[in-house]
Amino acid sequence: MKLLISVRDADEALLAARGGADFIDLKEPGDGALGGLPVATIAQVVAVLRRAAVGVPISATIGDLPMRATGQIAAQVEAVGACGVDYVKVGIERTPGADAVLDLLAGSGRRVVPVFIADRGIDAADLAHACALGFQGVMLDTADKIGGSLFERMPLEAVQRFVRTVQRSGAMVGLAGALRLEHATWLARLAPDFAGFRSAVCAGDRASTLDPQRLQALAAALRGTPVERLPA
Repeated sequence: MKLLISVRDADEALLAARGGADFIDLKEPGDGALGGLPVATIAQVVAVLRRAAVGVPISATIGDLPMRATGQIAAQVEAVGACGVDYVKVGIERTPGADAVLDLLAGSGRRVVPVFIADRGIDAADLAHACALGFQGVMLDTADKIGGSLFERMPLEAVQRFVRTVQRSGAMVGLAGALRLEHATWLARLAPDFAGFRSAVCAGDRASTLDPQRLQALAAALRGTPVERLPA
């Protein structure tokens, strides 16, 4: 299981890379679950990481946009993708029109990772549709980071079903949502391809700066936890 760390600037990105992150994820944690950074900042961070020969994949969010804003979603996907990131992350809400957004993303010409928001549950038809469209990765995350972790917002069986559904399609699957060090054992049993963290590696709340010691402890815990998959 690989480690995704969300960062907001070049200094945090370099710290995350040196601390053991397998994915660098660019977002503004103080602006919602998938708060987007300015395009200029994304381009700057990508340039810094490339100059430093950081070889891990880089993703970036487009911001928290409603499913009805298809024109804005399309424009942001193109603008963020043009910054040179490896993956563009887009939130998928449980709402009418989500399937049309997934179609739009699949045809965007960019490597998009749809991020399903768990707070209101997952629409099985939308997830199946996403899995049929050939995305390289699909994630599960939460919008409300104060109300508890992913495992407090969604039954474990439902999380497991999400992981298995995506894995059967051949795509990478990622889990996130106020995850912490104590969730390492559950994550190892669910065995997603990667898990995303922000709050767990910050000195204070998720809007504060990254803490190198917390990051190193988390990386060590994830890699040292034996994988014992939950039964299918």
